Amino acid sequence: MGFIWIYLLEVWRTLRRLGGVGLILMGLLDSSVIPTPGGLDALTIVLTAQERDEWIYYAGMATIGSVLGGYITYRLGRKGGERALAKRFSEAKIEQVRHAFERWGFATVFVPALLPPPAPLGPFLLGAGAMDYPLPRFLAALTVARAMRFTLVAYLASVFGQRVFRFFMQHYTLLLWSLIALAVLAGVAVMIYILRRRRQRAAGQLSEDRAA
Repeated sequence: MGFIWIYLLEVWRTLRRLGGVGLILMGLLDSSVIPTPGGLDALTIVLTAQERDEWIYYAGMATIGSVLGGYITYRLGRKGGERALAKRFSEAKIEQVRHAFERWGFATVFVPALLPPPAPLGPFLLGAGAMDYPLPRFLAALTVARAMRFTLVAYLASVFGQRVFRFFMQHYTLLLWSLIALAVLAGVAVMIYILRRRRQRAAGQLSEDRAA
């Protein structure tokens, strides 16, 4: 057990020395086959606290790594279908994921990707691929949510330094509900935009049919 902790500590030190590249590697792990709950947030905070003027850079690198890892998981889900879900999750969890995609679509990826740990993300990334959710929508939801999350984390770290850890612990519930409210508002805005585009297209098609 002690050997494992030593190994993990050395991995952490290596990723920390790599800076932005370390964030990409951590993001690949965190959103793919080896989740590291809170690990990517912690590394983002530590690196940003050391170089506070570079907070946008670290937010971007964390986002890139997370999206790349999420894409890998999506491809694994698409290749393995629902059997890929069955190997890792219970039937009840699979049914929840299936119901979420049928009812909410875009928000099913967007909301879990925005929320901090311990909110689960893996089942929804794998489920998006297994259920053939359109790749452009998947990438849009994941990228926007992760960019919002890591921009907030990096900015707070640039202001408060590593004290942001205590800030998160003290205000976790408030932050969680704030992010949920933000996600809901963003989801509503996206739905309004999509509905307006559909109406405009329908109106344009109707005009063309009448002209013909």
